[in-house]
Amino acid sequence: MGTDKKPIIQVINFTAAYGDNVIVNNISFEVYRGEIFVILGGSGCGKSTVLKHMIGLYEPAGGEILIEGEDIAKAQREDRIRILKKFGVAYQSGALFGSMTVLENVRLPLEEYTDLSPEAMDLISMMKLKLVGLKGSENKMPSELSGGMQKRAALARAMALDPQILFLDEPSAGLDPITSAELDQLILRLAKSLDITFVVVTHELPSIYTIADRVIMLDKRIKGIVATGKPQELRDHSPNPWVRQFFNRETESDAIS
Repeated sequence: MGTDKKPIIQVINFTAAYGDNVIVNNISFEVYRGEIFVILGGSGCGKSTVLKHMIGLYEPAGGEILIEGEDIAKAQREDRIRILKKFGVAYQSGALFGSMTVLENVRLPLEEYTDLSPEAMDLISMMKLKLVGLKGSENKMPSELSGGMQKRAALARAMALDPQILFLDEPSAGLDPITSAELDQLILRLAKSLDITFVVVTHELPSIYTIADRVIMLDKRIKGIVATGKPQELRDHSPNPWVRQFFNRETESDAIS
């Protein structure tokens, strides 16, 4: 990847809580420009919670999340919209609107955030669909697409505004191994050709080994980060036996279920 050591996202002393229930406590990490950064861990460790805070859906209980030096939680009106336009999000379910065609789904961010002509919005949307291998599917309804195609359509919509960052929540969930591998290759290709920074939440080990430049691993027992680094290095050399166990799938212990 075309990574450099300049952080595009900084998570500083961040705590997430729902009421009195602390999910992650006082964690810090950086995402570098151009890398594919993966957040992983067992169920209930806070992976998706961290992502939802990073995209501004929730305000941190403590600490701050900076995107290119700006705190999304504290940004007001125009500043918040400007920050939001820097990233796209593809949710686990795809979150496509079933009553709209694939093209209309991809157009939505353009309609919300730009003053482009309908023709220009259609042209941009078609370009994004072509990028993800869905040329010819623009007039289909989401229900007519396979699971893998729905994920690609969601990715095209997330890229509609030419974001610098793409957040993907469990992109391989529910896909068969071949379709999942094809999606991994698409992510790699987009990262390389468009110089997009990816933040991916997943627990799918084949995908992690294929796409991740770097990972953080969350552990619900300590409500924090238990490991950081390249997945192959953590698998082979982590001093933490639980981390090695997770990466090697040596057991199906309750701790990682």
